[in-house]
Amino acid sequence: MFKIVEKEALNPTVTKMVVEAPLVARKAQPGQFIIYRASEDGERVPLTIADYDREKGTVTIIFQIVGGSTMELNTLNVGDSLVDFVGPLGMPSHLDGLKKVAVVGGGVGCAIAYPTAKRLHELGAEVHSIIGFRNQDLVILEKEFEDVSTRVVKMSDDGSWGEKGLVTNALEKLIEEGNQYDEVIAIGPIIMMKFVSELTKKHNIKTMVSMNPIMIDGTGMCGGCRLTVGGETKFACVDGPDFDGHLVDFDEAMHRGSMYRDFEKHAREADCNLLKKEVE
Repeated sequence: MFKIVEKEALNPTVTKMVVEAPLVARKAQPGQFIIYRASEDGERVPLTIADYDREKGTVTIIFQIVGGSTMELNTLNVGDSLVDFVGPLGMPSHLDGLKKVAVVGGGVGCAIAYPTAKRLHELGAEVHSIIGFRNQDLVILEKEFEDVSTRVVKMSDDGSWGEKGLVTNALEKLIEEGNQYDEVIAIGPIIMMKFVSELTKKHNIKTMVSMNPIMIDGTGMCGGCRLTVGGETKFACVDGPDFDGHLVDFDEAMHRGSMYRDFEKHAREADCNLLKKEVE
């Protein structure tokens, strides 16, 4: 059992949890993920490792409450325990040797982008972070990015926070200012990563993206997380989750990601009804 030692609502739909998991914390690296089960009959759900503390033996996860399983996870509080917390899984991000990097985070993807920015900062790289949200109410990890970035550009769709516009607008402006990046790292909604990759391809800037397709076992055996990268089939759980954004078939990934939308909706509604009954 893996005890929850901290819980914090970052905004109305995003929660941060710190979990006791010494073995995972000992080996965790930016870019990797865990698979949890909240209860014995719960679903196996992958979540990227948002942070870790090797001395305390803890791992931080940040999740958006969007479906039945994340709703169940959010019912747990400090002192409660998760049944399973398996990891670290996936390949760590390759960050050594980078001198100047633009880290682009969109929405809850900023929870994945932050440990990457933090590690680059620790390695001595110049980090330009571009973080975007739909509006001010959804902002997370603002101070954390400021602490590990040489420059932070804040964007919101409606202009209620930072500058009005898309993260691609901010990235293009930085490139036009003459910033020469060794690499751009984009993490967020698939459509965002697609357009970031299209922009950087025009400027011949290497770009890595973090893919989060449907996943079950996390070992490459089920094939659920398959992607087409450079015309070849790859598995996000063992070959990724980081891939060359100029080679990913984003349209296929978006299609596969929407296949179970109706099922997820029914599962979410069923859990909502169960939670209402428990409250009554």
